[in-house]
Amino acid sequence: MSIEEYFQNTVLRPIIKFQNDLLIAVFLQFCTKYKNVFFDLSTEKKILYIETTIAKDSKLRNTFRNLLIGLFSVEEYSEYLKNASNLNKRMTDIVKERLISNVQLMSEYSPIK
Repeated sequence: MSIEEYFQNTVLRPIIKFQNDLLIAVFLQFCTKYKNVFFDLSTEKKILYIETTIAKDSKLRNTFRNLLIGLFSVEEYSEYLKNASNLNKRMTDIVKERLISNVQLMSEYSPIK
């Protein structure tokens, strides 16, 4: 197992699981604030919207990363800095998959208009 895989499995995944509800809330707030079209899409299009938005919106990606990095210990942060670029990609991919797996839960959310 590579150092990045080890870090992903021992640090990133537990933090992402712990922050799951907050990650969903941040994404839904983003959807409400910008365009508000997410809530009218079919499930398939919601998944595509999640993928596209995370790929294109660096501000949203950075928000997700910062929510996760803020829970690192000093030692974890030091390890993170050694491979930040690759670990950022891993974080983004895991968060994206987390949001996609919760798309049905997000469908029940009714935005404040």
